[in-house]
Amino acid sequence: MFQMVRLKEKLCLFFNNRWLVFVAAMWIQSFAGIGYLFGSISPIIKSSLNYNQRQLSRLGVAKDLGDSVGFLAGTLSEILPLWATLLVGAIQNFIGYGWVWLIVTGRSPILPLWVMCILIFIGTNGETYFNTAALVSCVQNFPKSRGPVVGILKGFAGLGGAIMTQIYALIHSPDHASLIFMVAVGPAMVVIALMFLIRPVGGHRQVRPSDGFSFSLIYSICIILASYLMGVMLVQDLVDVSHTITTIFTAILFVLLVIPVVIPISLSFSQTTRGPSEEALLSESQKQDPGVSKHNDDQEIIFSEVEDEKPKDVDLLPALERQKKNCPTANKTSSSSRRRSSEDQKKAGPP
Repeated sequence: MFQMVRLKEKLCLFFNNRWLVFVAAMWIQSFAGIGYLFGSISPIIKSSLNYNQRQLSRLGVAKDLGDSVGFLAGTLSEILPLWATLLVGAIQNFIGYGWVWLIVTGRSPILPLWVMCILIFIGTNGETYFNTAALVSCVQNFPKSRGPVVGILKGFAGLGGAIMTQIYALIHSPDHASLIFMVAVGPAMVVIALMFLIRPVGGHRQVRPSDGFSFSLIYSICIILASYLMGVMLVQDLVDVSHTITTIFTAILFVLLVIPVVIPISLSFSQTTRGPSEEALLSESQKQDPGVSKHNDDQEIIFSEVEDEKPKDVDLLPALERQKKNCPTANKTSSSSRRRSSEDQKKAGPP
């Protein structure tokens, strides 16, 4: 019974671990690089709909606009929970590129060019919802490591096109329009599967000394993954690779994508829990002075989520000027202390 309770606590720690949220955001970003695949699907659209290069360029402009206009995603992320924001992006991605796939394959009547531009815009705009939700959740969970977190997530978004191209090579479908179908369905499926993991989990309370090593591991995996994808694409372009080798390449790709989940697993299941005596001492100290405990919690939240920033002009001042700036504060403190001592003497009366 005790083991079951302990396992339940470990699982709760695992699902509320900020590194699990970060890994899930990396997986979403790995399939969110929809705009990077337009160069692969544009020849299919051009040949199926008999477009010229000028018409295809207009579709490219619509794709760029959809990839850039993200104010709606940012506004919804402030109103809705992040899982709802991801769901809206998945629906947009599925409707936009799904309809394009129906038109290209002849399952739907051909629409005017301006309608095709709207569909491409809607489908690509779903990527902004994925990016916004992933960045917002991870920046809130890692308030002291915003730069590395944003850089890693954008790096995985850039690799998304190569990852989906490798998966398409595994499918090996003679119908080239199936790539558009994969663009419509693949990101939506991944986002719906992971959307409830993307959320703030109180990252300011999970700061550990091992964070530096964990970020180094993620950096290494990102570099290895980029190098591996580049090598695989070069081999597939230069050599006629069999389907078995392509399957092996894709399996190694998935292994590299799954490796980061080791970090939240190790942090959650190898964490030592407090003993009963420590819990008793902790609860007793909190009972004795609850105000101090609450004050410490508030201070922890404040100093973990707000950067300690000083004005640049103060740092650039010479030492003499800094002393002059500090003099009013020092004089005010000394005068208040003298006033307090004189009041105490008056209350005490003559000896």
